[in-house]
Formats: sequence, C-alpha cells, structure tokens
Amino acid sequence: MVRAGERKRKKGFFFSGAVCRQHLLHLYTSITSLIFVSRRPSPPPTDLLRLTSRRLVWATKAQSLTTMATEQDECIGTVKGQIAKLFEVSLKVTVPNEPDVEPLVAACNGKFGDYQCNNAMGLWSKIKGKGAPFRGPPAVGEAIKNNLPTSEMIESCSVAGPGFVNVVLSKDWMAKSIQKMLVEGIDKWAPLPPVKTAVVDFSSPNIAKEMHVGHLRSTIIGDTLARMLEFSKVKVLRRNHVGDWGTQFGMLIEFLFEKFPNFEDATETAIGDLQAFYKASKQRFDADPAFKERAQQAVVRLQGGEDKYRRAWAQICEISRNEFHKVYQRLGVHLEEKGESFYNPYIPGVIETLTKQGLVEESQGARVIFIEGVNIPLIVVKSDGGFNYASTDLSALWYRLNEEKAEWIIYVTDVGQQQHFDMFFKAAKRAGWLPHGDSSYPRASHVGFGLVLGEDGKRFRTRNTEVVRLVDLLDEAKNRSKAALIERGKGEEWTEEEIESTAEAVGYGAVKYADLKNNRLTNYTFNFDQMLNDKGNTAVYLLYAHARICSIIRRSGKDIEELKNKGTLVLGHKDERDLGLHLLQFAEVVEEACTNLLPNVLCDYLYNLSEIFSKFYSNPECKVIGSDMETSRLLLCEATAVVMRKCFNLLGITPIYKI
Repeated sequence: MVRAGERKRKKGFFFSGAVCRQHLLHLYTSITSLIFVSRRPSPPPTDLLRLTSRRLVWATKAQSLTTMATEQDECIGTVKGQIAKLFEVSLKVTVPNEPDVEPLVAACNGKFGDYQCNNAMGLWSKIKGKGAPFRGPPAVGEAIKNNLPTSEMIESCSVAGPGFVNVVLSKDWMAKSIQKMLVEGIDKWAPLPPVKTAVVDFSSPNIAKEMHVGHLRSTIIGDTLARMLEFSKVKVLRRNHVGDWGTQFGMLIEFLFEKFPNFEDATETAIGDLQAFYKASKQRFDADPAFKERAQQAVVRLQGGEDKYRRAWAQICEISRNEFHKVYQRLGVHLEEKGESFYNPYIPGVIETLTKQGLVEESQGARVIFIEGVNIPLIVVKSDGGFNYASTDLSALWYRLNEEKAEWIIYVTDVGQQQHFDMFFKAAKRAGWLPHGDSSYPRASHVGFGLVLGEDGKRFRTRNTEVVRLVDLLDEAKNRSKAALIERGKGEEWTEEEIESTAEAVGYGAVKYADLKNNRLTNYTFNFDQMLNDKGNTAVYLLYAHARICSIIRRSGKDIEELKNKGTLVLGHKDERDLGLHLLQFAEVVEEACTNLLPNVLCDYLYNLSEIFSKFYSNPECKVIGSDMETSRLLLCEATAVVMRKCFNLLGITPIYKI
C-alpha cells in the first residue's frame, strides 16, 4: 500500500536577468511529465504491512516552447497550461532567487486580454526589502511581461493595475489550433491530470430492491465523472459496489425455499416483482418467529459457504442484475460489479492489521476506531462480532490502493453519507494509507449530491407514496419525447427507427442534463415539462442547436472532410474570434470539472457555447453559406459541432443530427 503520494519537482537552472532570451529559451525547452517509481508487490490481507510512500517524480524532456507540444505528443493540454509554461520561464528570469514560484494564470473576461498572470503582487511581498531592482508590483509585472519568451501563441501583452500581465492570443495561432483539432481529432485537446488510475464507485444499488430515483443521481453523476477522466487519458475502474451481502439475505433465501421448493427452477418471471418479493419476506420475518430463526440460520450457512445457500444467493443476485441492466442499458452506462461480497474475505486481515497498528479499540462490546474531532467512533466490528459498512469500505479501499493501484478513489453517494466518509477517510489517514493533506495522491474523495424533489418540494414519489422506479421514469421521458416529435409531424417524415432513436436520445438526455446542470450538492426539482422544453438551458435546446449546425453544413453541399484538409480557417470578425476562444477553452473547462468533481461546470460551458455560436451565426456580417468566407465559417461551424458532440459524450447524451 502507498502512503502519501507527494509530487517532487526537479530543480531547474536559475539565471540572472542579463542572460539573453535566446539562451534562456534554448535551456528551458522542456515540459514536465509524470512517471511513477516502481511499486512493490501487494501483501496478502492477512499480513498487511504498513508500506512506504510512493512518490511522484517529475522527469523532463526537450520540447519547443513556441508550440508547447511535439507532433509525437498525444495531447497538448490546456491553453491556460501552455500560457503558464511561458510565464514559468519568465518568472525564473524575473526573480531568479525565488525558485518555487508557480505561475498564477487565469482566463480573463476579454476587456484587457484573454488570459492574465497575477503573480506580481504576491512576488512583491516576498522580494521587497531584499534588494530587488523593482519599485512595486507594476514594475514586477512589467519585468514579467518583458521576460516572456517569444511565442506564436501571443499577439500582445500589457500590464494593468498592480502588475496584472494581460495576454491577447494570436488570431492566427487560434485558427491554426482549431483547424489542427479538426484534422487530428478532439482527443488532442484532452487535459493531462496527474493520475494514471482512478476508481469511480457509483450507482451501487441493493440486491433484491428496485433501482429508484434516488439511484439516478449517483448513476448519472458517476458516469459523467468517469467519462471526463477517461477522456483525460486516466484508466478508470468503474465500480458498482452493490449491496449483495448481509443479514437480509437469510430471509430472502428462506422465503425463496418456501415459495419454490425446487428453487433453481424459480425464474425471474415466476418470482415476479423482486421488490414485492423482498417486502413479503420482510413481513414474514417480522411476523413469524420460526421463520425468523430459520432466516438467521440461513445467514450463518450462507457465510459458511454451504453450497445450497450459495446457489440460492447467486440466483437472487442474478435476477436483480437483470433488472439493473434494464436501467443501465437505457442510460448507456457501463459498470463492473464488485459488490460487498467481493471484499468480505479481506475484512479479517485488514481489521487485524489495523488492530496491530493500535487503531482498533474495544468500546461497549464493539471494536471501533476513534476519530479526532468526532464524538462517535467508527465501528468496524459490531458487538455481535459481525461486520458492517465501515469494515467493508476499509477493506475495499485497501484493495483499491494495493491490488488495483488506484491513485484517486471517488465515491458518488448522497450527502447524507458525508459523515461516514469523513470518518472512514480519517481512519485511512491514521493508518497511513492516505496522505494527511487533501492535495496529494493517493486521494479519496466523496462526491455528495442532494435530493430529487417533486413539484411539491418534497422527496420525489408516486401518488401512493412509493419511490418512483427508475425504469418507469426513463420510459416516461422517452414516451413524452416521442409524442412531441409526432405532434411536430415527424411521424410522416421519418422512419419508425428514426423516431425511436431520436425519442430515446432526447428523452434520456433530458433527464440526464436536468440533473447534471445543477450543482450536485443542491436538491433539484424533477419536472418533465421543464426538462423537455426546447427553450432555455435544457438538453432538448442543446441537441436541437447541434442538429441545426449539422443542417447548415449539409445545406452548403460542401464536403466538410475535404475542407478540413484543404480549406483555411480565419478568425477575422470579433464574433468569430469570441467563438474560437471559447472552443479553445474546452480542455481547461473539462480539467476544472474533473478537479472539482462538478459536472455542472461542463454543462455551463456547453450552454454558453451554443449561445456564442448563435450570436456568431445570426450576425449578418458573419454570413456562412454563399459568403466569401464560406469555407472558413463552415470549418468554424464544424469545430463547434465537434466540441458540442464531445460535451454530449462526456455527459452521456447521444447527439441528434436532424430535427
């Protein structure tokens, strides 16, 4: 197992301001890339060792600062990151005696520039009184500007206020970068996070219970986080931590034996509604002492590995999986199941090792870990000797760190479980499994989310107070979408297959986007009419916007693939440049959404992109078809469509190409 994963920077050379810029550029033609030192083999769970730290070390390789990427590089990263590299060089020259200064670069609102470096004020507070040749932050800013290496990215620089260095990007460089993306593919724009492997633990329904609207947010949010990390070249282990182990299986198995003496012949059709089956077994368990005793014995036999009980358990699990699959199929979500039962064999060894470390203590008959600042302990072994969520979660974390070599483990559950995860993470830090800081790797993060509410402001339920089945919810969205298409006359124009596929894309996409566009920590109101509206910030509006762009390209009659290779993109008009800049900022938006685990950041970007495109296209000065700039503007339309499609892909939404 790894302890704190601390990143270590390789020292650079420091120069006085007298060194010529060409010499500096030659010596600083490098960028950093992460490599990992070798890991030693994982120990068995019964002999868990406290392992030494894994450190992330920086290596360097030669690369031109004028392009910030070679043709061999898989990704170029974000524009902000490329600008930051230029300022990193300048800062080394400007303040050679301050070696650990990181460039502070942010996007601007466009009034003074496209990007801004904000290091001057902070630097001045460090260097004043040390004989530095500056008379305040503005002078520091001027020096930073003047020491920037020449780059085709930059059209101009200026200094404003207390040393803010504003950068205006070159329109030619912007146009070339967008056209290069069209030729080489948008994957070249993927951000470059500092991890190679991540676990995203999401959805995680309970066996023998229906997936309901409460599972909707975990499934949708988790899938989007996984997609964004996968786009960023991270190996993502999509884990479905289903509740497939525990005392409830005793009553389910006994009830199965009772209803179906030849239980292996009991099919999904014969059992019927698994949720009703669960409720009936629970009622029997509560009302019949003899049944309750048999159920308790069944748990012992199941956990003891008795074949008959294991086969009955596996059959119940399989029926549940078939139900879950109906939901995942509609949502286009892929997971690998590793439920509670998978980690059960690891629990004794993990608890034993934590005990040897002095973390586990006796308290009122239970075995617990006390957490500093929390007035209740984390119970890892119940007073009856049984295990619980904490013991399973600790074992799962151990497995993910040691066996799966994950550097970032992300848990997507409702905010009501925040305290459990806080305590569980602190216990892992006490054990030395995770670093104490929140900025180092390996890292564990809880992605909490709020409730889905009905229009009455209460938890979303059916009229008979039952929790809404997720399959029914998704089917209703599709059916409403289909009805809207037929009402618009598409039933006569399109094939039945086109109607069905569009209804699915719009209906399911509307449900997803209505969830994802909100900050996940807030509750949101589920309203079909709002989410299926074709105006405003909805999936329907955005899907239709994409289809209109595709229609523009089709109506031109031009071969867009040929234009990508033979045409030239130009950003001559302000609206063209605004659209181009927004397109180029796609990678840093994905990076921000990943870093903060907030899918709504990407939704905001997508909606703003559609609005900026509309402004460009509706401007008479930016006429597309039939204008002298038709080729260039068709390429800009195609670039917008490509970025929109990637946004849809990351949000798990299927694009449509005609309306």
